[in-house]
Amino acid sequence: MDIKKISISLFILLILITLTFFYLKSSKKNNMEKIQPETFEENAFTSNIIQEVNYTSKDSKGNEYIINAETGEIDINNSDVIYLTNVEAIIKLKNSEKIYIESDYGRYNNKNFDTIFSKNVIIEYLEHEIKGEYLDFSLEKNLMVISRNIVYTSFENILKADVLEMNIQTKDTIIYMYEEDKKVNIKSKN
Repeated sequence: MDIKKISISLFILLILITLTFFYLKSSKKNNMEKIQPETFEENAFTSNIIQEVNYTSKDSKGNEYIINAETGEIDINNSDVIYLTNVEAIIKLKNSEKIYIESDYGRYNNKNFDTIFSKNVIIEYLEHEIKGEYLDFSLEKNLMVISRNIVYTSFENILKADVLEMNIQTKDTIIYMYEEDKKVNIKSKN
């Protein structure tokens, strides 16, 4: 009889161990299923990089501003600001020719459309080309300020300066050097 009691006890113990094993395995699987979706949701929104960025805006005067970039990264602290790479922009002024801008990098504010272009900046307008390292563009202020190693090329002249400010509506331009004792360098192509 002792063997019968021992056998029944062992059988019950084996069933309890088996049930416990399946319970723990099932519980672990359920926990994994619960954790994975939460982890996925958290990771899905940590990336703020956009491929092939394109913004188009118009002001109240009918001027259009189009900006394209290879990539854009939204500023974590200010969602209105996007940092761009390999930037191309077109400014279509009403009753005027288009202005083309290229640069390696940019900082675009999608609220007021102000853009800072940096590194290898090239501006083309009709037969004029301006190269520099930094361009602060404001459609709202109708102003372009290009600086750092400026080389302006036209039909007749090559001009080197530190800063060139241009009103994009009137095309009024101011060219100057940072230091008063240095002069703007103008060279004729002829």
